[in-house]
Amino acid sequence: MELHDSRGLREGFTTGSCAAAAAQASALRLTTGRCPAQVRIVTPAGKELTLDIVEYVFPACGVVKDAGDDPDATDGMTVISSVELGDGDGPVSFRAGPGVGTVTLPGLKIPVGEAAVNPVPRQMIEEALRAVIGPRRACVTVSIPGGEEKAAHTFNPRLGITGGLSVLGTTGIVKPYNVESVYASFSLELSTFASSGLKCVGLCFGNSGEKAMRHVWNIGGRVIMHTGNYIGFVLDEALRLKFERALICGHPGKLLKVAAGTFDTYNRTGDGRREALCTQAALAGAGREIVRKLYESTTTEVAMQIVREEKLDFLWTTLAEVTAKRCRERMFGDLAVEAAFIDNQGRLLGASAGAAAFAEELAHAQ
Repeated sequence: MELHDSRGLREGFTTGSCAAAAAQASALRLTTGRCPAQVRIVTPAGKELTLDIVEYVFPACGVVKDAGDDPDATDGMTVISSVELGDGDGPVSFRAGPGVGTVTLPGLKIPVGEAAVNPVPRQMIEEALRAVIGPRRACVTVSIPGGEEKAAHTFNPRLGITGGLSVLGTTGIVKPYNVESVYASFSLELSTFASSGLKCVGLCFGNSGEKAMRHVWNIGGRVIMHTGNYIGFVLDEALRLKFERALICGHPGKLLKVAAGTFDTYNRTGDGRREALCTQAALAGAGREIVRKLYESTTTEVAMQIVREEKLDFLWTTLAEVTAKRCRERMFGDLAVEAAFIDNQGRLLGASAGAAAFAEELAHAQ
């Protein structure tokens, strides 16, 4: 089935959606003896998908990944799930089959030793299974033929994920990537904000940032905009449209890049997270070994844990000031910018001095 976004581009579905649909098909095959031609799942984004099933050696079933109009590295690969039913009721567990990685280093959302199937796909797979097997115990082996070779060209080896790809996705849907169309949609959204008389805009990279702004400052309504990776373009466009103030809220995984002066946060465009964090830690008097640990962190989450353990939490406030200053410098002082760091739970880590005032303005403007 085909889904299209507001720009007319074809949306795809994630490896998580593939694995969930394949798992449901495998469970149906186990319980009925027949492999279904299609299965229907509802994604976390609330969209219904009807996906074609490929039959493999009993009871395995597969789904061919379709990334739509997005240049996704896994487009056209097959995600295979094979379900084993246990005795009695119990949890759903996961195994990494050929082409799916195994987590070997701490700091990720999946424990060491587990299959690299991320939390939301795990939830999707379990929901798809429960619709067939109820509360019964089960184990799902997920495989992606060719995944080990493809993973060599991803960040998985650096993250300590060995043996293959990760099964990913937070919404179940792949949004098409088209820079010109994205820029046009950003301009249109900001223009709509400006036409309402708004002079201050809330910016975040995605859903987690928006949820944090709602949770921390009770900001909602049409005053928050998602920038994706294009924070620099959005700031430039906000200035062009005569906005006067902007509040940026984000996880260190994105916002540290801005602190380093990287205004396109796509992972292949630029980074600087370690450099920004380690510089401020060193300037604050952290010892060489602490700075070394921060620099050698495999993920931002590991670095955040070190910051907590070493009681350096004040660094997030410092880095928020650095981030805001970087943004103001980009705008030559013509757009006032404040910044705030949040964690994965939507908690405030640190904010620049004027962030609370901007947040209050946004809360009253919604």
